[in-house]
Amino acid sequence: MITLHGFGPFFGTPDSSPFVIKVMMLLKLADVAYRHVRGNPFTAPRRLLPYLRDEDVTVADSTLIRLHLEKKYHLDFDAGLSAEQKATAWAVERMCEDHLYFAMLDMRWVDEANFNEGLGRHMFGPVPAPVRSMVKSMLRRMNARRLHGHGIGRHARSDIAELAIRDVEALATILGGKPFLMGEKPCAADAFVFGIVTSILTPPLNSPIREAMQRHANLVAYCDRMTRQYFAGSPSAKAAGANDTASRPVAVVDTPHRPQQENAPIRREGRV
Repeated sequence: MITLHGFGPFFGTPDSSPFVIKVMMLLKLADVAYRHVRGNPFTAPRRLLPYLRDEDVTVADSTLIRLHLEKKYHLDFDAGLSAEQKATAWAVERMCEDHLYFAMLDMRWVDEANFNEGLGRHMFGPVPAPVRSMVKSMLRRMNARRLHGHGIGRHARSDIAELAIRDVEALATILGGKPFLMGEKPCAADAFVFGIVTSILTPPLNSPIREAMQRHANLVAYCDRMTRQYFAGSPSAKAAGANDTASRPVAVVDTPHRPQQENAPIRREGRV
């Protein structure tokens, strides 16, 4: 069985990282059995999570994991899409991964009130108490440097929010009234789009970015739809199906996932 190394559930989402959620979604779309365990980013390949272990192969980076799954399991996550749709899906994924994600990092790590209420309160339990404060400060500084190196961290928080809200507006416009990003079935880009949307909507952290996303009923409905379809049975999935306008996806997923055919809309190349 594949083992996916992530950070662990956070505030109702299956993992604190949208990149881990992306891989979880890809594995569900691929209909491949896996187990989700807590990893250590400091000992992980490239010192980043997620990574997965598939028999004797270790693959780091969510996009490289996608390529590995497609090659090994003869998958096409974008089956049925036109060349233009594939290009649009790739561009949307890059916008979300390389820009909106970093605005979310600022919201979670640099904003002191949000950090204290969110990651600072719920993520550091395994860290021994005598060094917990030091580790928190070290990781906050590390992420601030990361954001500064990216470029977005050089802006005022109000400007970061304004730029991120443009991403949210673009995402809502492209999704429109479709059930999934490119139409009736999820494609590869939906994996991270869901990851970032649930990561922004679900934790009740104070941010103009979250407020902007909540104003788009199609993004909230998309988040709840993905939650119900791919994380059925969780308390949050039940909440998402209760006609509640506040999106509250997804529950703990530390147990092995067993493949279900109804959750596998992609094509396996060369197989009937």
